Amino acid sequence: MKAFTQHRGLVGPMDRANVDTDMIIPKQFLKSIKRSGFGQNLFDELRYLDHGEPGQDCTDRPLNLDFALNKPRYHGASILLARKNFGCGSSREHAPWALEDYGFNVVIAPSYADIFYNNCFKNGVLPVILTEDEVDILFLELEATEGYELYVNLASQTVTSDSGQVFNFSLDQFRKQCLLTGLDEIGLTLIQADKIRQYEVEREKAHPWVYGAIK
Repeated sequence: MKAFTQHRGLVGPMDRANVDTDMIIPKQFLKSIKRSGFGQNLFDELRYLDHGEPGQDCTDRPLNLDFALNKPRYHGASILLARKNFGCGSSREHAPWALEDYGFNVVIAPSYADIFYNNCFKNGVLPVILTEDEVDILFLELEATEGYELYVNLASQTVTSDSGQVFNFSLDQFRKQCLLTGLDEIGLTLIQADKIRQYEVEREKAHPWVYGAIK
């Protein structure tokens, strides 16, 4: 997992509450577990006018021009501004995979479904929680300003707007450290690889009959 320290990027809107994981990445795309290639199908049912299928070339699919992220002003957005209860529904880890593969490094919302929130940290996406009033302010500025960007600093746990406003967000320190160092559960385990190997050697000496039975 790549480390996250700070990010400045163009903001794209998802101005609706209760966006569930099936809306983020529809169920027909869950057949692959490669963690890549899902970006073209992020918000598939909102982005396109036809029904998408796995492996389909999306180049010539008809776009829904009323969908905000299809508008030229939001092309290249890397920060998603959303409403409350983002990522609700099923527990599919493909949702943060799709967001990351599309190019989103940060999601900002008033609240998230717990499993989606946890899955974001495991995949290098920072889910920032601000109050509904603060999110309202950002939506107003975003709508009024083409090319609107935000600066997110994980170390200081702040979001700074183009207007100079600074918003503070809370974060579990363990999750924060994992993102700063780019370590997920597997990475944290591998740090202890030498100790694990030593334990296995000592355990085999102490209980050789167990290892003989396994072999």
